[in-house]
Amino acid sequence: MKITEIEVGEIFVPLAKPFKTALRTVENVEDIVVRITTDTGAAGYGEAPPTAVITGDTKGSIRCAIEDFIRPTLLGMEIEDLDGIMYRLHSSIVKNTSAKAAVDMAVYDLYAQRFGAPLYQLLGGAGDTVETDITISVNPVPQMVADSLEAVQQGYKILKIKVGKEGLADVARIAGIRKAVGSGIQIRVDANQGWTAKEAIRIITAMEDKGLNIDLVEQPVPAHDLDGMRAVTKAVYTPILADESVFSPEDAAEIIRTRAADLLNIKLMKTGGIWQALKICSLAEMYGVECMIGCMLESKLAVSAAAHLAAAKRVITRADLDGPSLCKADPFTGGPLYENGVIRMTDAPGIGITRVPAFV
Repeated sequence: MKITEIEVGEIFVPLAKPFKTALRTVENVEDIVVRITTDTGAAGYGEAPPTAVITGDTKGSIRCAIEDFIRPTLLGMEIEDLDGIMYRLHSSIVKNTSAKAAVDMAVYDLYAQRFGAPLYQLLGGAGDTVETDITISVNPVPQMVADSLEAVQQGYKILKIKVGKEGLADVARIAGIRKAVGSGIQIRVDANQGWTAKEAIRIITAMEDKGLNIDLVEQPVPAHDLDGMRAVTKAVYTPILADESVFSPEDAAEIIRTRAADLLNIKLMKTGGIWQALKICSLAEMYGVECMIGCMLESKLAVSAAAHLAAAKRVITRADLDGPSLCKADPFTGGPLYENGVIRMTDAPGIGITRVPAFV
């Protein structure tokens, strides 16, 4: 199965509600998509969101990286030479992790199709379902409470609450949501780098003192401040999840070595795809560190690739794969089934997506 073409397109999917964090506000998913075709007629698909404030990638940079650097390097390679493809992909250009992730997942899609199996089975096959949380955007407290109750009514049992803009006011925000949804709903808090280390310790301690029972706090301090995150991790009881601080296996190794966080958040757009994400999983397994699998503002295409990885690996104990649930519509055909917080794998070979609007 030889790579004969790598094409780039775009998708546009409106969100059901504006997505608001401490870093940005977004109203639509406007992502780059990739199709890799082979001499057998098979096609594999991938996706890359232009998340400039986190990965530094824009639509223009993703297109350029794929069309001018990655495509010429991979044309003519055999899909069975997975390791060779990945070495060439990651040496073709530095950084540009979202562009690499889109091509990586399309290659893995074809690799699993080549052997007639769902991707999650080839990657490890730990299970066939994944439970995801759903994100509650930063808004006035009454709106966040209403959004939380709506999510619970839809069947979600895990809420990820965006904070990080108003200091100690975030404690009242989480307390209001906890009171509204009750003790049976799991709450995760995501500060998106919004606090200093001292602020984070003060705020998280206040949440603990109020008995709010938080599952974890994600990236409380700026990504570069590993010393600050280690101070937070040491000072509080609530598990701390490193997100923007973890792009590469080297980043993961440093966080594990210094005990800067309790948990690691793997996102394909940060790692450059599944190949590098698997290395982080192996590191985490060796040192007994649990992982979350997350996503940017991605559609069903990229999230499905991440879901296959989540289903494959036992070390991935949490999932934040709510991208498709935040969209107004699903423009794709095929893929895993999304049912109010539960993602169910199917028997379809590869990732399972068979129709992408940009290539129809």
